[in-house]
Amino acid sequence: MSGVSDTPTSADIVIVGGAVIGSSVAFHLASDPAFKGRIVVIEKDPTYTYSASALSAASIRQQYSSAVNVKISLYGIDYLRNIGDHLAINGEKPEIGLHEGGYLYLETTPGAPVLTENQKLQNGLGADIVLFASDALKQHFPWLMVDDIAAGAWGRTGEGWFDGWGLMQAFRKKARHLGVTYVDGEVTGVEREGGTITAVTLKDGSRIACGMLLNTAGASGGRELAAMAGVDIPVHGKKRCVFSFMCKGDVPNAPLLIDTSGTWFRPEGHRTAEGQMFICGGSPGEQDPDSKEFEVDWSLFEEIYWPALATRVPAFEQIKQGRAWAGHYDMCEFDHNAIVGLAVGYKNLYLANGFSGHGLQQSPAIGRGLAELMVHGQFKTLDLSELGHQRVVENRPMLETNVI
Repeated sequence: MSGVSDTPTSADIVIVGGAVIGSSVAFHLASDPAFKGRIVVIEKDPTYTYSASALSAASIRQQYSSAVNVKISLYGIDYLRNIGDHLAINGEKPEIGLHEGGYLYLETTPGAPVLTENQKLQNGLGADIVLFASDALKQHFPWLMVDDIAAGAWGRTGEGWFDGWGLMQAFRKKARHLGVTYVDGEVTGVEREGGTITAVTLKDGSRIACGMLLNTAGASGGRELAAMAGVDIPVHGKKRCVFSFMCKGDVPNAPLLIDTSGTWFRPEGHRTAEGQMFICGGSPGEQDPDSKEFEVDWSLFEEIYWPALATRVPAFEQIKQGRAWAGHYDMCEFDHNAIVGLAVGYKNLYLANGFSGHGLQQSPAIGRGLAELMVHGQFKTLDLSELGHQRVVENRPMLETNVI
């Protein structure tokens, strides 16, 4: 729907941002028998061309250092495994190509104790993470150089990658099927009375009165939308580039590997007669400015990522470079964890911002949790209160050591 004539004048819940988080919340709200109101989702990029959901490498892991993130991903992998049962429409089940190839974190001697400590936490919560010493790593992944490696942690099951676009569209289509209204538009103003949001105004001049407002605007507008309501959140758009390359050498059963340099890679698709396609990326280093542009920085691949990967995997010395693209993390610079829940000082303004690259994998649990909070006034399935806005206001970071 688009245009003033198609835009509703009121809604019980207005969600700003219709990609994977917004659509997951919308679906979970609409499927809750206790909720009978009207849901409107406003999306300024209806093609989702520039959304993080479309441009992400789309993966899921349990290898976090904080219990709540591990629990969120354990919930998420179970949801993704059974997505056809959750999001089927008239018997047609979505396909997201889930491949549980695992994550592999490598550490040198100084970092090995942290890897060991994290693995105990993860497995204690039900994750299936195997800790390898250097010789066992070489035996399991013979193509890997491990001379400087003391330990590696590998997700034997429950970790891998999938079609992020497919997941987003599955949530969106199911939400629409359940009666959620999607509006093409950009919010330019938020009306409030004290701690209550009363309405949003759109760029085309239309106005939607709302009982509740949820900010899932992502890197392209989450912080700006919060500011319209008088809330400052430490969320910034950070550009990340993903590069593809073809390798003729044999690198069988490769996981998503995070090198000690911070560079990562994983397979993409099936091996063909020409070789195996891979994608890779990483942090740009100390220079990581806020960004809203999508130009690929090819020097990252040539000067940082490829040299690191060729050192770690000798087969990568001979490759054929492929296409590349750039997207954005909505990075929470406070502690690299999402801000989820009611905004401090407000009765009906909810936040779901700053996922720092974890939005797709966390969308099932976050969507359900926020829907529960908005309808029932509390988290019921999984307690997400550690991710609340209160920690930001009180300067209590929830530090996560496993950040990529």
